[in-house]
Amino acid sequence: MKTNNTRFYWRKSCNKLMLGLAYVAVVFGLFWLCWILFTLITKGIPALSLDLFTQSTPAPNEKGGLLNAIIGSFFIVGAGTLIGTPVGVLAGTYLAEYGRYSRFAQITRFLNDILLSAPSIIIGLFVYSLYVSQVGHFSGWAGALALALLLVPIVVRTTDNMLSLVSNNLREAAAALGCPQWRIIIMICYRSAKSGILTGVLLAVARISGETAPLLFTALSNQFMSWDMNGPMSNLPVVIYQYAASPFSDWNNLAWAGATLITLFVLCLNIFTRVFFQHKQK
Repeated sequence: MKTNNTRFYWRKSCNKLMLGLAYVAVVFGLFWLCWILFTLITKGIPALSLDLFTQSTPAPNEKGGLLNAIIGSFFIVGAGTLIGTPVGVLAGTYLAEYGRYSRFAQITRFLNDILLSAPSIIIGLFVYSLYVSQVGHFSGWAGALALALLLVPIVVRTTDNMLSLVSNNLREAAAALGCPQWRIIIMICYRSAKSGILTGVLLAVARISGETAPLLFTALSNQFMSWDMNGPMSNLPVVIYQYAASPFSDWNNLAWAGATLITLFVLCLNIFTRVFFQHKQK
């Protein structure tokens, strides 16, 4: 009996110790997150104004806003999403439906995981050597391509996982009725997994919205309003990077305002994704 009691108290003590360490780790992570958000809010919110959404980036010591950067980011991120989403969904569909247990699918999943964790600056250098150096100039399309390459592995992983969760009984029932595989995928698998796939796409969009390194090598930036995706295009991440490192206080304020805009966009997109699709699932 003594031995059993000793083991019980030992396990209980270890459980309390590990639980305490877990709480400390959570508090430690939340502390830095709250500090970052507090700093961003206290310095970014006062810098927000109507001029931010109505004027282009200014010269030093002049009034201006971030209209050209906001529009440029919208076009680049939108184009990257339109390029990368179909590729990611179709690749994930192949992995989950056609080649689920094949050797090629296993290798593809492994390479996709590597690409998922690859530094974004490497993607920017790759697109620079593949596209920018060939055409001889920076462009919004090059930036969109770099962001699409960052988005694809996230969508591939999400689509593969969500389709794998669809019950095989549904596929077998449809196949027994004579339904071809492509129709089973579209009418049954996609419908069952659409919430998870869309969640993955939106989270991928939130991730690429704040990427700076790939855009430095591809889209670069533009001080003026530009609607031409075939030339250098202003975007929020690069403008924030340039203005935060400048010696001018008005540019520093615009950098804080831009950082606040990106953070609010990503935060709202994440909250909307989780709340909306959780409600849909219920």
